[in-house]
Amino acid sequence: MEGLLNFFVNYKIADIAIGLIGLYALTLILDRFKALFFDYALPVGPFMNQVSKLIREDKIDEALTFCAANEKKPLAHVIKRVLEKSDREDHAIAQSLDIASSEIAPKLVRRLGQVQMVSNVVTLVGLLGTVIGLIVAFKAISFADVSQKQTILAQGISIAMTATAAALIVAIPTMFAYTFLYEKQNRLFSQIDENSQKIMEMLSERAYSPVQNQNIYPTDLRGEKITSKEKTPPPPGSAPKAS
Repeated sequence: MEGLLNFFVNYKIADIAIGLIGLYALTLILDRFKALFFDYALPVGPFMNQVSKLIREDKIDEALTFCAANEKKPLAHVIKRVLEKSDREDHAIAQSLDIASSEIAPKLVRRLGQVQMVSNVVTLVGLLGTVIGLIVAFKAISFADVSQKQTILAQGISIAMTATAAALIVAIPTMFAYTFLYEKQNRLFSQIDENSQKIMEMLSERAYSPVQNQNIYPTDLRGEKITSKEKTPPPPGSAPKAS
């Protein structure tokens, strides 16, 4: 056990592990940053304006083509799947929305949880390096000369605390990056949910508009009822009927 602890301290295993974990965290952060801010991001306003305009003009095929051109974007993918069911009933459209949402969710959340995990693990590795360093330092001063004990103890504590400092240097920016990326991920989910609901509402209104245009339900029932009760005036010279 003592040999293992000395090997851990002498070869700076904790420092090397912290460095490797830091490189892995940097790779994760860059990958998620690129995905959430560039690969999956979409100018929502102009995109939705164009899709809404095509739906109002009853150009569903053109709206589908427009969404297909941006299908790598999660929002465009979901809207496209909803539009593909635009000629179906409301529950079929809602089911299509659920399926599309389940398809894009893994892409949005992929590997982001690892960023949080790395920030926790690297802190524990730094703490482990500090504890092992202190154990080795205290054992070293137990066999050292009295005049050198203070110096050896100070050097041991300094080396041991280096692991904690290195771990915090990696953990703090990683946690900050995780929070930043997590908010962006939630914002994308909110945009998809909000705008897909708007499209569903537009499709529902579009499905019922022909029925409204047929005037199946008269808008002025009172006027029609009064007209049906209007009596035809009797011809001139005819005797009124006895009541």
